Formats: sequence, C-alpha cells, structure tokens
Amino acid sequence: MSFHPGTSTAGASTATVRAIFLDVDGTYADYGVVPEGHVRVVRAARSAGHKVLLCTGRPVSMLPASILAAGFDGLVASAGAYAEVDGEVLLNRRFPAGLAARTMAVLDGHRAVYILEAQDSLHVAPEAEPRLRAIIEEHFRRAPDGHAQGSSAILGSVRATSERAGTAFAKISVFEAPVPLEQIAREIGAGIAVVANSIANEGRHSGELYQSGISKADGVAAVIARLGIEQENTVAVGDGQNDLEMIAFAGVGIAIEGSSPELLALADRVAAPPHREGLVDAFAELGLI
Repeated sequence: MSFHPGTSTAGASTATVRAIFLDVDGTYADYGVVPEGHVRVVRAARSAGHKVLLCTGRPVSMLPASILAAGFDGLVASAGAYAEVDGEVLLNRRFPAGLAARTMAVLDGHRAVYILEAQDSLHVAPEAEPRLRAIIEEHFRRAPDGHAQGSSAILGSVRATSERAGTAFAKISVFEAPVPLEQIAREIGAGIAVVANSIANEGRHSGELYQSGISKADGVAAVIARLGIEQENTVAVGDGQNDLEMIAFAGVGIAIEGSSPELLALADRVAAPPHREGLVDAFAELGLI
C-alpha cells in the first residue's frame, strides 16, 4: 500500500522535523469520515517537512482510501502490532498459534461475535456474519449526519471463514459477547489483554483482545528509530484507552476532549473532536503548519 511519502521543503531543513502520530477513530476521523480541515493540515504539515503517520487500532485492511487520501509517511496499525514507513514493514506481530487457538476456543464457547484482524483481510465465522453486519451498520448510523459511510471500511474487507484455525492475525475485535471481556480474558489465560474499542459504548460486552505487552508506543518507537527522529520531537494525538502508552511516550501528547480521565491526565494538551476539526487548531498551536 502506498502512503505517498513527501519530501521536506527547503525551509524545513533549518527547523526541527517532528513525527506526528494520529489515532483514527474519534481523532482524525468521525465515524470513519475525515473532515476536510484534517486533510488540509496533514498535507500542510508534510509540506513543511514533518512526518505524519496514522497510529490506529485498525489493521491495514480496515483503512480505506478515504482515510488515507491526505497522504501519509506511513502508519502504525493493530495498536502497535504492525508498523510501516515508506513501504518498508518495520513490525508485523501476530498471535502465536497456541494463544490464537485458546482465544478462539473461548470466544466460540461463548458464541461471541468477533473479527480476526489481519493486515490483508478480516475474518468472521459464517454463522456470526449477519449479526456482525447488523451491529456495525447500527453503530455507523449513529453518525451525526445520519449516514453510514464508515461501515464499508470494515464490512468491505470481511470474509466469512469457516476454517479459521490457520488464519494469521494481529488482534481480535469482539462486537458482542454474553459476558464481559475481562472474564473472557481470564478464561483465555496468560498472554492476552483487553481494551475498550470505539463501538464499546452501546450496551454490549465488546472490546479488543490483543497480545499482552504490545501497544501503540511500540510502533511509534520503531518508526522514529527508522526515521532518525528523537522521542522528544514526537507528537501523538488520541482519544481511546489504547492511546495511553502512545500519549505517555510522545514528546507532546494530545488528548481529544471527552477522553477518559486517565488519558487526559497523561496529555500535555487537549484538542477538539474531529467533528469540530480539532487538529486544525492543534497543528497551528504547535507550529506544525
């Protein structure tokens, strides 16, 4: 996948080049739709010589052209399990076979509705696909404009897969379960962790299961090592619980209004949400554009 890497302007050679990491859902995009002001400031920051990357819980397969359209220098995906810069893959961590088998066995035992998230595709059990589609479409219909464009980024990459035992994946999104995910994580045992996701506020037991010890900060660290940018010259913006480590790691951490108290306490600054184009003011205040 191409992220249309740009070159620094002449003026940027005398200024500090920063690496800017943007969460997608609730930060860069609102219900999967990117406001025009955010596209504009990403392009302006890159024209000024800075490196701008997405840093998301989504796998690459869940990032449509509409989200990538501004052009980026790379991305961190699957909440730190995958990282790529200028087409070079820096990280590509997947569930070990044993952990994958234990996790799916517990989820299937509870008849949970879940997706196995790989970088090239998304996998769901055939019997769970109708319920998955209903949940996702319902979520995106809650968008302020009443449209559901964002759902296609997920549903367009979903494959109903009967034999999932050999599927390599980086993370699991659970959209509905009869018991809390914390209980499911305990049943799975060592090696698994759980975090809330952007569709976790609608009365269902939902969230994301990932390998313990992996976070977005891992991807950020791999990227800046590749780019030769110091940690103090990083900027990270996010709104979710999977952004905690990234915000703590960055030289400047920015939380979106309405984030959890824990995330707000870690942040150096607060920005408005995407429906108010909060990145426009944030980039301007930091002198990135």
